[in-house]
Amino acid sequence: MSESDLPSALATTRDDFLALEQHERLLLLLEFANELPELPAQYAEHPDLLERVEECQSPVFIFVEVVDGIVHLHATAPKEAPTTRGFASILVQGLAGLTVQQVLDVPDDYPLTIGLTEAVSPLRIRGMSALLGRAKRQVREKTGA
Repeated sequence: MSESDLPSALATTRDDFLALEQHERLLLLLEFANELPELPAQYAEHPDLLERVEECQSPVFIFVEVVDGIVHLHATAPKEAPTTRGFASILVQGLAGLTVQQVLDVPDDYPLTIGLTEAVSPLRIRGMSALLGRAKRQVREKTGA
């Protein structure tokens, strides 16, 4: 996937972060944290369906649905963990409505490209990379891709 092939929501998010000063990037990340959608009822009532992302410092859980070749990522993270919630929200929003192939083509290093490596710890960046990696693995498992 070339730079220009990055799905538009993820490209826009990256560009929005990179257009800001370092301290403003954290504020944008907090905005994303506040925008993390609630889990649909069928998952909120069955947390056993969600997978914990162990690499994240805070408890974050994800579940990927693939319906008619379109991917939907669901995630939950505590409100007391705004960095983790922000990362989850970026991916939930950025992967929403993409095809299986588009999700699989998202560069694994996308979390390193949004300009937060100096603002948050390497452990937190590793957590976002793990979120993306697990989402892609679930897509592959559910589609045989």
